[in-house]
Amino acid sequence: MKAVLTLYFTRFLHWEDNFATAIYHTFVALCYLTPILGAIIADSWLGKFKTILYLSIVYAIGQAVLSVGSISELTGGSANNLAPNIALSMIGLILIALGTGGIKPCVSAFGGDQFEEDQERQRGTFFSLFYLSINAGSLLSTLITPTLRATECGIHTKQECYPLAFGVPAILMAVALVVFVIGSKMYKKIKPQGNIMLEVSKCVGFAIKNRFRHRSKEFPKREHWLDWASDKYDKRLIAQTKMVLRVLFLYIPLPMFWAVFDQQGSRWTLQATAMNGDFGFQIQPDQMQIVNPILIVIMVPVVDSVLYPLIKKCKLNFTPLKKMTVGMFLGSLAFVAAALVQVQIDKTYPVFPAAGQAQIKLINVGQIPATVQFQPQLDSVNIAPGKETGYMTYEASELQSAHISAAILNKTVPLDLQGKKRYTLAFKWDSPNINSNLMLDNITSKPENGKSLVRFINSLSFAVNVTMGDTDFGELDPLSVTNYSFVPKPDGSYTISVSTPEVACTEVSKKFGYGSAYTISLDYCESNKLTITYFEDIAPNTVHMAWQIPQYFLLTCAEVLFSVTGLEFSYSQAPSNMKSVLQAGWLLTVAVGNIIVLIVAGASTIDKQWAEYVLFAALLLVVCIIFAIMASFYTYIDPNEIEAQFSEEEKKEHKKDQDDNEKEAEVDSRM
Repeated sequence: MKAVLTLYFTRFLHWEDNFATAIYHTFVALCYLTPILGAIIADSWLGKFKTILYLSIVYAIGQAVLSVGSISELTGGSANNLAPNIALSMIGLILIALGTGGIKPCVSAFGGDQFEEDQERQRGTFFSLFYLSINAGSLLSTLITPTLRATECGIHTKQECYPLAFGVPAILMAVALVVFVIGSKMYKKIKPQGNIMLEVSKCVGFAIKNRFRHRSKEFPKREHWLDWASDKYDKRLIAQTKMVLRVLFLYIPLPMFWAVFDQQGSRWTLQATAMNGDFGFQIQPDQMQIVNPILIVIMVPVVDSVLYPLIKKCKLNFTPLKKMTVGMFLGSLAFVAAALVQVQIDKTYPVFPAAGQAQIKLINVGQIPATVQFQPQLDSVNIAPGKETGYMTYEASELQSAHISAAILNKTVPLDLQGKKRYTLAFKWDSPNINSNLMLDNITSKPENGKSLVRFINSLSFAVNVTMGDTDFGELDPLSVTNYSFVPKPDGSYTISVSTPEVACTEVSKKFGYGSAYTISLDYCESNKLTITYFEDIAPNTVHMAWQIPQYFLLTCAEVLFSVTGLEFSYSQAPSNMKSVLQAGWLLTVAVGNIIVLIVAGASTIDKQWAEYVLFAALLLVVCIIFAIMASFYTYIDPNEIEAQFSEEEKKEHKKDQDDNEKEAEVDSRM
């Protein structure tokens, strides 16, 4: 569902890019804040199985509500009143965030619970397969969901089919829930052991309070500050809390990785809208995310069964924290690659007029060469028949008129240009006159969403009705121009038709490409054959989407080393009764990472996207160095071994208490 979410915000709800990015990352942050609630519910009351079951129902309902909220017919097909759509969409996203967040800390931990203590290798393989399964699902959904989105549906107006794109995941979530329930009897279900998170919080709070209460020298120092809680809490809980806090301390730098990683669903998708997706077949901008799960499906088995064993044979100590450090470094490189791609994209963007400036383009739609002289005495331009000049930039106040000379005819066209606007002056020699039309080109940026725009100018000597495919441009007088209209599918060809009560002519259009704008001149209509000329107002996207593959490859390598390893590390270093708590802590770093994106993107005054990419790459590199230093001081532990020691001590103390009680009873009986 996330694959199409950013485009849903920009295309259906008509939010601008920065606001859509902010809402996207707010939603993702919420998805990773709610795991704390899920962990508390699982460990304190319901257990992991029931928590997954109940919150998955919430999850499926949320997905269904989102699907209903994306139906344009809620407002009668009107794009001006989207309040019901926005309200239902936000409710759906909140329910999804509650559902997905609630089950996130439970699912992987529940899987880990199925293994015995001596099955460490099998459990490691499970976490790799678990991650592989997630990405296999992501692979299918990233391929299929944008395809469903790109189909047209609707009653009042035909548009992208978001109800289908969101509805199919809702149905599949319900199916998945049924499958999960069917396997219920096969699972090993560990009962909840009380509100562990609350107990840990109380233990930490008491230790801090007790430490500051006994600051005088007469009280002996403790080996660890948490040992100050021993006056009230048992040694096992204190030891378990130490384990958790040591790992949580390591988590502090991790959000920066997720701040980078999750931008593939927002900034990278928006980057793809300005690129050419022609791979022999057309790739949608949101489908480029498919590169990540494809690489995951390939790389996880290779890394797990080939690379790691090879490193082990070379006797290199490639510990989990070292893997995560390398992963963070590769994530930084991925954003450097994204910045380089963005620089190339920026070079293809048209230059629009600044404040006080105006741009004007000349088009000769006639059959006679012409010369145009701007007044006062500025440039003189020669234009051949059927040719254009491209946009020329002037101070708006400088241009007063354009003097057109063609053959023996002359004409002066007054110019009243406004700042930050684009204009086209179209003209033709049509004896005994020169006819002209000064047109405002109301495009101030690349066409949104990577689509293309077309308009028609009638160079014929009579009025015609113009259609292209299913789009009716209406009746067009000689040398008049239509408004720009979006091309339904820029990678397709359409039949252009002009007609009068007496004649009708047709011609098949070329493929317009993505991100372009064209003015099409209707030149001749003879023997049912239409002759047209294309004038390029904005060039189509030329940087190919394939250039995003290196940045996706680097980010996927980073993900395999960082995320898969982090999941297993969090489970292996957690006490038996705090697995979900530590999983929630791990997922919380994802939420904080998305909040970082909101803060940096909101507070940053950087107007160049490539510079923002470089900023995130630099921040992650700095954090990577900090994490490497912190990791070098971490000592790996076996929670089961430590808990076993406490169990032995508790048994000995219990036996000692029994012996003491027996001795007391024997003394009492003698008395």
